[in-house]
Amino acid sequence: MAGDEWQIRAFGDCATLIRDTVYPAESAKIPYVGLEHIGEGLLSLVGHGVAEDVTSIKSKFRRGDILFGKLRPYFRKVIRAPFDGVCSTDIWVVRAKNGIDQGFLFYWMASLDFVNEATRGSEGTKMPRARWEFVSRIEHAIPPLSQQRAIAHILGTLDDKIELNRRMNETLETIARAIFKSWFVDFDPVRAKTEGRDPGLPKPIADLFPDSFEDSELGEIPRGWEVRSLAEIALFLNGLALQKYPPTDGRSLPVIKIAQLRAGNTSGADRASADLEPDYVVQDGDILFSWSGSLECMLWAGGPAALNQHLFKVTSAKYPRWLCYFGIHQHLDDFRHIAAGKATTMGHIQRHHLFDARLSVPSQELLRAMDAVIQPIVESTWRREVQSRTLAAIRDALLPKLISGELRVKDAERFGDHRVGECALSQRAGRKRSP
Repeated sequence: MAGDEWQIRAFGDCATLIRDTVYPAESAKIPYVGLEHIGEGLLSLVGHGVAEDVTSIKSKFRRGDILFGKLRPYFRKVIRAPFDGVCSTDIWVVRAKNGIDQGFLFYWMASLDFVNEATRGSEGTKMPRARWEFVSRIEHAIPPLSQQRAIAHILGTLDDKIELNRRMNETLETIARAIFKSWFVDFDPVRAKTEGRDPGLPKPIADLFPDSFEDSELGEIPRGWEVRSLAEIALFLNGLALQKYPPTDGRSLPVIKIAQLRAGNTSGADRASADLEPDYVVQDGDILFSWSGSLECMLWAGGPAALNQHLFKVTSAKYPRWLCYFGIHQHLDDFRHIAAGKATTMGHIQRHHLFDARLSVPSQELLRAMDAVIQPIVESTWRREVQSRTLAAIRDALLPKLISGELRVKDAERFGDHRVGECALSQRAGRKRSP
């Protein structure tokens, strides 16, 4: 049917490059996005800055605009802006023209086919840049507007769920950190009981908190609690020099270095043998702590991988995972300060610093009661990240098939008036194109 025809169109006929620049003197306290704030291949922001902190010329963008890193190493850095702001001039600001859905255009620009074409036409030696004149001539089969919207809806639904998971994790981690600080740092339930106030906890838990303090090497701590070092609470296993363990027999694991730890995934990682001792294989939910360079601590959710040197895998046979995790974070600023003071070498901490870092620890009975509250919150965060990784993989698998028309959306006209409904996909029998 004619209304189902896909037409070959040039990118420049579908998109407009917005060239609205701002000079430093005009900058205000508004959000700023640089290439460092866009997650490569994630289609999402990993943070943002403030315009007045950046002394270079910037480009204006508005909510919904497509931001595309135009430096060749960063062509997979592409997002839809979640707010109005300004960005680096190393980022294109792109809007759809009439007859083109902005969401469809975004996913076209996020596809590897588009990235590869932009790479092919880039110019420069040290830091090649994409050329709009070349990119604007890239041709692609474009479906009718109703199908564009349907395709963007399917892919956008997956991205919306990923973003929802991210926001939920931020909230839940904030809650868990607040509980840890209240119970293990400020000792709020104990202070309330010493003052004759209600601790505001379920009675079975409140009854397990003492009602007085005693002196310790840390100062006042709840009576009956013990002081333990991080090294006593957990085992800190240093990773291997994995260049000595190359892949064998076609079997390998991605290597987690500090870059992968910070990114939370193993995209572009080196490979190592899959036949490592199990202790050196990282699984989802493991605590990883980088002790040199950029000191970071996180619950890994990037899939099975090999533990590289300069990273600790943190485990405990006696204490819950969350106590180890938040215990490290309680001392992380101190560790970073120590590392920053080593001006002649790459900043790092040593094992004796783990013995120097101490926490007050309650009885096992109270710890079990605390675990029932905190453990489900913390465990849900990394499991939700694993779910997001799966959703992103589904999105990445669907994207090229939907954008190319290899998979078709049935009854796409239902999305033409923005109504929400079930979206069925069918393997395309044959795609019609008109010149």
